[in-house]
Formats: sequence, structure tokens, C-alpha cells
Amino acid sequence: MTARYPRLHEYTHHGRGWVSFRVGLNLCFYMCRSHEEIAPSVMRALEIYLEAVGGPQVFTQYAGYEDETQTLDAASWAWVRREMSAPQIGFADLRDDPAEQRYRFEYEGQDLRPEPDILRTGPVNFVFFWLPTEYLETHGPARVRELALTLASLLPYDSGHGGLSFNSSFVFAETAQSIKKICFRYPGIDIPMRGGLASLLGTRIDGVHWLNFLGPVVLKSLGGVEALRARLSSPGTTVQELGDGRALVSLGEWPEAGDLEAGKDLPAYRELARVLEPCLFELTGEYGAGKFSKEELRRWGRRFLD
Repeated sequence: MTARYPRLHEYTHHGRGWVSFRVGLNLCFYMCRSHEEIAPSVMRALEIYLEAVGGPQVFTQYAGYEDETQTLDAASWAWVRREMSAPQIGFADLRDDPAEQRYRFEYEGQDLRPEPDILRTGPVNFVFFWLPTEYLETHGPARVRELALTLASLLPYDSGHGGLSFNSSFVFAETAQSIKKICFRYPGIDIPMRGGLASLLGTRIDGVHWLNFLGPVVLKSLGGVEALRARLSSPGTTVQELGDGRALVSLGEWPEAGDLEAGKDLPAYRELARVLEPCLFELTGEYGAGKFSKEELRRWGRRFLD
């Protein structure tokens, strides 16, 4: 492992040489806006992401609505673009070789009706982008942060984040069990719960990460940028005003996994969690699908608070 995060991956028995999960990076944004409003911005964000990672050839497969994967060719690229720009509901799930699981793009959008701009739960549209840790090590954390900021500038997000993540395209129970065995040791590595969160997250935020994009509702509830900045004193923590009532809180130059067995409990992450606690979404048993108990989910959601 590096000094900041472990190199963790595991192979699944369900496919010859397939990686069931890999520690990588995930850039994710949640938006309480209708699909038709945000679809052009999401398409542009995909183009920016592809330019950054080497072009469309990084993806070799795409998944349909039933999660079945197919070879990605010119015809299927056209299908993906149609699905992303379809009226009312949009969808795309692009993946690289299952033996690698380094790059992925996923978007789910629906026709959301306007709701009050207050802290609330409810459905959201989401988009996320994977990067391998090799990208971070080759290009440096400043480049990853710059890419995240560029993507964020295109999207009318209510919340978003970037950081280390247990990236997995599979839903096998044994994959979840493998992640569960080690996740509590490394609190800085996120467990993506996009499917469940997309139906309930609303304008709240799903936790604390290396990069924390705060939308207008959350930032207003915290008293604005200056009030937020005054409450954060950990070395390396920065608060950057982004305009349109949004801000980015960065926890250090590099993302860190922490390691509770080595006494590394990520004090900067814990400090931000205490500040953001009134805005956090409470994880419940609705996300477990038999993989995490209600108590395990609560423990995971409060890992920087308890």
C-alpha cells in the first residue's frame, strides 16, 4: 500500500479473471433537477471526462436497464447517446473490461418536479465518474481536483464528492461481504450506494470525502462560506467559494484512507463531519439489501462521528 491508501482489489469466482472490487476514485454529483434540464450538461461532462482519461476507447462495454452488459461499438454508442438525451428519463452505464474495473460512467435521470429549496429527503438524479488510483499517481492530486472542479462547473449539483471508493460493478453478495470485512478499518474509502441514495437523498449530503461539493441549500444552512471556513481549522482543509451559492471543501492535498488499526482516524474528516452533521443523510436499512444490517449501515454512516 501507499502511505495514504491501500492497494486493494479482489477477484470474483463468477467470471474468469474478473475484478469484483477495486479501490479507486469516484467523482459523484447529485442534482434535484429534471432530466431534460440537466441532460445537455451531463453529456458535456462525459465529453470532458473522456478527454481527461484518453478517449472513448477506455470503455468496452455498456449495461442496459437490467444490468446486462454488451459490447460497446459505434451502434451502441449511438444508443447510449439517445438514452441519455431521451425525454423525461435518461440512462447510461459505460464500463471498461471487467478484468480491470478502472473506469466507469453512470448517469440516471428522471423527470423531477420542483420542490422547496430546503434540507429535505427525496429523489435526485446522479452522475458519477471512476478513476483508477494509477491516474491519481501519474497526474497528481491537483489534476484530479481540477477535473472534479471542471465537471462540477457544468452541473447544477445539490451535493457532490470525490475521493477513494470501493469501486465495483457487481452486486454479488460475496463482494459486499468482502468489502464489509475491511471497510470499517479504512473510513476514508467510500462505499458507493448510488441506487438507494438516488431515491431518497434529496438536498442532504451522503457523507464526508476528500472533496466535498456543497450546494446552495446546504451552504445556506451552514451560514455561508465564511461561517463554514471559521469552523474548520484542521491543517490542509480549504474552503473554496465556487459561485451560485456553492462551495468546495477539500480535506488535504491527497485523498486518504485512514487506518484505524494504525490509529489513523482522519481528524480533518471527523471535524468536517461534526460541522456537516445537521445536513447528513441518515443511512438506514433500506440500502442494505441483505448485505449490511441496519446497525452496520448506521455505524458506517456515523464512522466519523462516533
